[in-house]
Amino acid sequence: MAGFVISGLKPLPCIYDRPAAGVISTSSSKSRFLTKNKNFPGLKTLNPIKSRNWGLNVSAPFRVASVEEDEGRKERNHGINGFEEQEQEAGFDPGAPPPFKLADIRAAIPKHCWVKDPWKSMSYVVRDVAVVLGLAAAAVYVNNWIVWPLYWAAQGTMFWALFVLGHDCGHGSFSNDPKLNSVVGHLLHSSILVPYHGWRISHRTHHQNHGHVENDESWHPLSEKIYRSLDTLTRTLRFILPFPMLAFPFYLWNRSPGKSGSHFDPSSDLFVPTERKDVITSTLSWTAMAAILVGLGFTMGPMQLLKLYGIPYWIFVMWLDGVTYLHHHGHEEKLPWYRGKEWSYLRGGLTTLDRDYGWINNIHHDIGTHVIHHLFPQIPHYHLVEATEAARPVLRKYYREPEQSGPLPFHLIGSLMRSLKKDHYVSDTGDVVYYQTDPELKKNAS
Repeated sequence: MAGFVISGLKPLPCIYDRPAAGVISTSSSKSRFLTKNKNFPGLKTLNPIKSRNWGLNVSAPFRVASVEEDEGRKERNHGINGFEEQEQEAGFDPGAPPPFKLADIRAAIPKHCWVKDPWKSMSYVVRDVAVVLGLAAAAVYVNNWIVWPLYWAAQGTMFWALFVLGHDCGHGSFSNDPKLNSVVGHLLHSSILVPYHGWRISHRTHHQNHGHVENDESWHPLSEKIYRSLDTLTRTLRFILPFPMLAFPFYLWNRSPGKSGSHFDPSSDLFVPTERKDVITSTLSWTAMAAILVGLGFTMGPMQLLKLYGIPYWIFVMWLDGVTYLHHHGHEEKLPWYRGKEWSYLRGGLTTLDRDYGWINNIHHDIGTHVIHHLFPQIPHYHLVEATEAARPVLRKYYREPEQSGPLPFHLIGSLMRSLKKDHYVSDTGDVVYYQTDPELKKNAS
């Protein structure tokens, strides 16, 4: 069955424009770390002492709206619709069109950062698979209830690392070979029960519409009208911990409130007719993995399967939901969301957030480097830190410095909890809007 599924894989169509910087140089350079830049007071560049590694990747839109179009609009709807006026340093307005273009950011990034090395990418796959198998073997060998919780945390984190590499395949940042991306992406994502093409396509929609109230796909805001229409149970599941951190499998089947379709159904409105065969292939791959797990359950017993795979799978889901949420929510100052003519690819991408995960940065392939990832998802994860350093003088205050993590990112739990208590819905009207709070839900969540 697995052989049949893999033999059905085909190269993915090109779904993004090649960056102007292109793949020109094959040189490489060592990453530098964050420190103050004398040429840009208040900004930071890389410092060899305080290392911060981040990363992720999907396709840019076919057409990126120009910033000149935004700058020509004199009347913008900001400072209302739930945004209480805050003292902005030097008069900075986060909802204002930026004074730079996407091309300015691209030009600041070294050319070698666009180079994809398939051997290097595969080395990460080999490393992660070896760690996953080693952890499972060690847990079975020791078989001690003191060890099992440690195994669950470590293995769930490694499942998340496998997901990130499969996600890079979906972006095309894994290699320039579409067939290699498709085969590796299917193997990695199917192993953790993710339909590769189904999720890849919906995630592409997220990247092409990031920051748009209605068109964004992942953790986008609910309008007040949709929010008020939700029953109490649905609101609880969406906003009160731990339920939002267990949402991913249900999202794959049903999407978010206000949207319909399934990542497994080739006729879903998530997909166009030319993508039907891809979705069928991924659904068959997912089904083959589910069948393997059922067989293992009969072979080793359901309790052993739960300990080795089931609990780590849910740890992985919590990683996925938490990380993706925090890259678009939870900043100490409210972030704008856009509609209509106020939205552009650049302005939407600048609402994303970088996050520092301490020791976990390297384990999950610098997924916290999210701003440059969203603007240029073709950049491989192992170049994102350097690309971010180079772009920050251009981004200026539109780049929001991530809070430095300790060895483990416990500080992000507080950011997550605060955001879920206050970021509930946005106004039904207005082209630049901010999250508003339902006092009753906030009270129940406290």
